[in-house]
Amino acid sequence: MSESRNRWLVKVVLVLAVIGFVGVSMVPIIAAFSDTQYSRQNFSNTTGTSSSDQKSKLEDASRGYEQVLQREPENQTALRGLLETRLQLLSLGVGEIQGVIEPLEKLAKLNPEQTKYAVLLAQAKQQIGDKEGAAQAYRSILETKPGDLNALQGMIALLLEQKRPEAAIGLLQDTLSKATQANKNESGSVDTIAVQVMLGNLHASQKRYDQASVAYDQAIKSAPNDFRPVLAKAMVLKEQGKSKEAKPLFSKAATLAPAQYKDEINKRATEATTPAPTAASTPAPKP
Repeated sequence: MSESRNRWLVKVVLVLAVIGFVGVSMVPIIAAFSDTQYSRQNFSNTTGTSSSDQKSKLEDASRGYEQVLQREPENQTALRGLLETRLQLLSLGVGEIQGVIEPLEKLAKLNPEQTKYAVLLAQAKQQIGDKEGAAQAYRSILETKPGDLNALQGMIALLLEQKRPEAAIGLLQDTLSKATQANKNESGSVDTIAVQVMLGNLHASQKRYDQASVAYDQAIKSAPNDFRPVLAKAMVLKEQGKSKEAKPLFSKAATLAPAQYKDEINKRATEATTPAPTAASTPAPKP
């Protein structure tokens, strides 16, 4: 991932305030399981040890989980353990992404309400080039949970990878058109402000700044006390080199935001005073 892409992803995480955002690399997938018991034990046991020692311990653990699953193929503790050890081995450059697909498929099937497994499955399939399989996994989530932000983010990333920005925009617009009914069926199932911010970010990534501004303004009008669209608009103005216009929006966002986001917003506001690089010297950010 390029440095500019990393910066953009950080901004998306901040704007949407989504914990456990799933990007297109394997690192967020590994982080998604950092709260498991094995991860805590593994961290304490391997801190300060060499990579070869860590690799050996992980391989031993993986074989142990495999043996359990031979006897109990639906043992979820073993499935999660196997998944995490294989992911951590991947982070050390050992093994293939294909190895995480089978435990993810089982976990997704056993836990249909926990969409993180299906999202991770889609990400893994995308990693190995199975774009149709990834799309099917995302669509299966969105059919029942149209407002799942991780699935929306993943599907958008996939569509952009396929150079289909119009399809990505259409997906978000369709989500917004169905949001009222979806929220009647299940209150709060679609965070319309987050989706509008995503739509604005997507327009901005395609340099459609007027459309991005419309999306942000609609969100601000709908939820005047929500900091996310205000911050998103400020950051896009900053990307355009319009620091003076962005400054009051950063201040407003900091006022509206929960305490845990204020420092980061103020940091972004300070950075906005730096002259923006020219379009010729810096590649356009991508969501």
